[in-house]
Amino acid sequence: MLQACNLTCVRDERTLFSDLSFAVSAGDIVQIEGANGTGKTSLLRILAGLSQSEQGEVMWHQQPIRQQRENYHAGLLYLGHQPGVKARLTPQENLQFFHASCSQDAVWNALEEVDLMGFEEVATAQLSAGQQRRVALARLWLTQAPLWILDEPLTAIDKSGVAKLMTLFTRHADSGGAVILTTHQELPVAENPIRKIRLTSSELS
Repeated sequence: MLQACNLTCVRDERTLFSDLSFAVSAGDIVQIEGANGTGKTSLLRILAGLSQSEQGEVMWHQQPIRQQRENYHAGLLYLGHQPGVKARLTPQENLQFFHASCSQDAVWNALEEVDLMGFEEVATAQLSAGQQRRVALARLWLTQAPLWILDEPLTAIDKSGVAKLMTLFTRHADSGGAVILTTHQELPVAENPIRKIRLTSSELS
């Protein structure tokens, strides 16, 4: 599904990682590990096509993503550090904006899954940072994208919410999707084995 081929990332004249290669197949849940400053977020942005690597290539179904950006992004849901939601819109309006083809019932179900029922008509700007994060996470219950790239999706999520997300990740992988994520939390045991890729300052270990 996705291949990272000999990726090198340089930021502020410092090499974060080099010659990094791995493949992600349908059914995979992959956790990117590493200390702060090893380039986890930079790697996810490169994989999502939002940043360029110094060297190397990211391949989607054996073709470089730079040659098929529209097709690639149609099959990708990327959630970064920032919620990436529209502050002036309500949670309900945000989900309808990003997933216009989804039914009202599906939108309400997604909000219920992230414990935002009762806040569906409140302007997102008035919600707490954690609630805004959950508006973004609600998109996971609505998207048809096969590849999910998620930067710290478990931040500010309680144990019940983490369990729901892990169940969702497993269901997505079982249906032929793939999940790539970073997290500082210890992940609970999942039905699908979680493959871990650890970044060091300049190599993959």
